[in-house]
Amino acid sequence: MEYIELGRTGIQVSRLCFGTLTLGPLQARLEIKAGARVIRRALELGINFLDTAEIYGTYPYIREALKGWSKPVVIATKSYAYTWEGMSRSLEEARRALDREVIDIFLLHEQESEQTLTGHREALDFLLEAKAKGLVKAVGISTHAVAAARASLKFAEIDVLHPLINMEGLGILDGTREEMLAAVKEAFLAGKGIYAMKALGGGHLVGRAREALAFVLNLPFVHSVAVGMQSLEEVMANVAWCLGEEVPPEILKEIKNKKRRLHIEEWCQSCGACVERCPQSALKLEGGRVVVDEDLCILCGYCASSCRDFCLKVV
Repeated sequence: MEYIELGRTGIQVSRLCFGTLTLGPLQARLEIKAGARVIRRALELGINFLDTAEIYGTYPYIREALKGWSKPVVIATKSYAYTWEGMSRSLEEARRALDREVIDIFLLHEQESEQTLTGHREALDFLLEAKAKGLVKAVGISTHAVAAARASLKFAEIDVLHPLINMEGLGILDGTREEMLAAVKEAFLAGKGIYAMKALGGGHLVGRAREALAFVLNLPFVHSVAVGMQSLEEVMANVAWCLGEEVPPEILKEIKNKKRRLHIEEWCQSCGACVERCPQSALKLEGGRVVVDEDLCILCGYCASSCRDFCLKVV
């Protein structure tokens, strides 16, 4: 596995990052020990960079996976908190649940524009103070929007940018693939650490997974690529592709036979909360039911967090 410094943070990360969203309650809902085994296999194969978020519910998986593990592991997490007090709670919850004194990278989750960033100024200031105290090593934002990637340039204190990048531009909220790449390249040249998300377009590019992963890994302004993985087979395949190696046919067959989709339970009350929550506008109310536009859905699973009746899940 190749390792690289994430911008100017001084943090060394593997070129492949394990995105843990797929393991937890918003997606596969694996038992904690089963999910931890998948993470542990990734660590054994050289991945030292794990991506999570408060909303993902995957802190217990990471904590379990790290039991008895002696090598350094970099953890990036995120919070939607926008106040000083809210972000303080988010940081303390991450430190407690992950059993770590210091959080390597803490991001403002899902920023959309300069206006959004300004609205989260209190939370950002809290993280900067936490960084000064040594409780956080680097501060940044995650985004699906070109506008937010551009806005990060106006905030010198932002160390890390976690943008949506894939070869088809799937899931970008406000622009084209070329516009996102241009904004991210500018952020890279400004010294920010860049680790990309949604290289496989939320599963839409799984049939071209090797090509899609290579596209993002070969961008000279991307340090690392976060890929969601649910199984040992997916870990082995992604690590092999990252290293330029071939994947055994039986593993490829296992992966290709598993197509993910958003499942909506019959007991859905059509309250519309998930429709409002979906960042891709992939959900709508139709005939008294919530329906999904599979061409727009990137299987992020964020809609599930808004459903009080647990009607939605990525399966």
